[in-house]
Amino acid sequence: MKLIVGLGNPGSQYAAHRHNVGFWVVDQLTGPGWARESKFKAEVAKVRIAGEDRWLMKPTTFMNASGEAVGAFARFHRLEPQDILVIHDELDLPPGGVRLKQGGGHGGHNGVRDIESHLGSPNFWRLRIGIGHPRTLALNQDVAAFVLNAPRLEEKISIDRAVDEAVKELPTIVSGDTTAAQRKLHSL
Repeated sequence: MKLIVGLGNPGSQYAAHRHNVGFWVVDQLTGPGWARESKFKAEVAKVRIAGEDRWLMKPTTFMNASGEAVGAFARFHRLEPQDILVIHDELDLPPGGVRLKQGGGHGGHNGVRDIESHLGSPNFWRLRIGIGHPRTLALNQDVAAFVLNAPRLEEKISIDRAVDEAVKELPTIVSGDTTAAQRKLHSL
């Protein structure tokens, strides 16, 4: 995998929201080393993972338009969907659950849906970090309000643990040993 995309919403007012878990992962990989690339509508960084240079991306569009950035970058660098790993929040997993897969549906995630549309394929890799669902967490919130708020302390502890483990497994993932990474991450 040559491009690792963390999904989230730009701006400090969204930084702690559940929807920004993808940003949390890629920020751990590069720290402050981001460069704004207006032609891609993204912040990008180049890092060395598993002995090779990899691109990191944080779209500067809002979540639902993430495909604009990913599609433009993929076309410019001639990347195939299977060269791309998208890291995003997942309502259908409990806080701290992690799943890695290639392809499949968007599961109602508008950022993933937009990326599929702009790439013309669902065949990219997804690293899904569980944030829970307001219904299963006994919260009286609609989904939009839920993802656009910070997790409660007990949820944040579980999500942070999952983010740390995802970062540790990224060298295994991008080097192509996805089965080993799945064994490790799916046990969280």
